[in-house]
Amino acid sequence: MPDPANELQAINTAWQIAMQEILRMVVRDIYKTGDEGIFKSHIKRIEEAAVDSIYSGLMLRGTDEWTETLVKEKASNFVTTLLTSFTYDRA
Repeated sequence: MPDPANELQAINTAWQIAMQEILRMVVRDIYKTGDEGIFKSHIKRIEEAAVDSIYSGLMLRGTDEWTETLVKEKASNFVTTLLTSFTYDRA
């Protein structure tokens, strides 16, 4: 039987990779046209809206305030990390 902590880490890592790849495809397809400035402004707008949504709309049932704050912080960090990893590539 696998170690539950290792299994949870594997699930979290797999989820992050899957979401990153989906987001990478969406961003690439949506912002293929235009220039670098437009691309960067769209990415920044998406990042700001996502982080705002996480902090204003995310409510975790059955968790304490500390856990909810931690999840919101981690989710916001994931958003920023993912979106700032995209670079403009005209190819």
